[in-house]
Amino acid sequence: MASVPFDQLDGFIWMNGEFVKWADAKVHVLTHGLHYASAVFEGERAYGGEIFKLTEHTERLHESARLLGFKIPYSVADLDDACRTLLKKQGFQDAYVRPIAWRGSEQMGVSAQNNRINCAIAIWQWPSYFDPAQKLKGIRLDMAEWRRPDPRTAPSKSKASGLYMICTMSKHAAEAKGYADAMMLDWRGQVAEATGANIFFVKDGKIHTPKPDCFLDGITRRTVIGLAKDRGIEVIERVIMPEELEGFEQCFLTGTAAEVTPVAEIGPYRFEVGEIAKSLMNDYSAAVQPKHAIAAE
Repeated sequence: MASVPFDQLDGFIWMNGEFVKWADAKVHVLTHGLHYASAVFEGERAYGGEIFKLTEHTERLHESARLLGFKIPYSVADLDDACRTLLKKQGFQDAYVRPIAWRGSEQMGVSAQNNRINCAIAIWQWPSYFDPAQKLKGIRLDMAEWRRPDPRTAPSKSKASGLYMICTMSKHAAEAKGYADAMMLDWRGQVAEATGANIFFVKDGKIHTPKPDCFLDGITRRTVIGLAKDRGIEVIERVIMPEELEGFEQCFLTGTAAEVTPVAEIGPYRFEVGEIAKSLMNDYSAAVQPKHAIAAE
């Protein structure tokens, strides 16, 4: 899969209400979303032929667009239906789902009031975001140079394409040093998240996680918090300073792509892949399975 460029995959992409051949799903080089990052997207996973928390993701896509000042011309129900239909058309049971909406090419410049709002959905098979062998023993994170911005300078509650520029830069820098990813601080110097996943720590049987006041309160994040509370584990959302990392026993990431991934190292700090992280990995794996699949076991 990794050796095949994404524009050369087989199948179909849903684009502006139609299913088009994968290779024909194109936009012009002067599209506004490419030049000015006027685009929002989602990342979802299908398990056993069903997309986990699909409607929550679609609702967030609409809200992200609203925060960027445009309206997606397809309802939540329309996009949910398109995702489900495309998953079947692609013939996948387990897959990654990527809806995206962007301003088109009718105007070029900072102002683009008359540009068409385009929307597309692509679905492909994408196994583990991190190397499975590394995931089992805990991945290694670098400390990112770039920080999550002040919400007064960027729409941090939107899953906007432009906000991922510093994530790509930070992940590339980490990978160049042999790490799997990087932990980012926010503009205040507080622990925020990884480049594409929320972060949790464990100490004395309790889970600690940063307040999502300048980064996305991830759907997977909320799911895992619920799973932890179901186990009777206290979850504390609070300010976490980087110097506190020395006192934590376990660490793990959550996200649609990352799912639940234990962390063994962040810069000079070391963590064990402990029972809480392992239990939540298993709980999440069970939670994402469709009810009909569980009933058949």
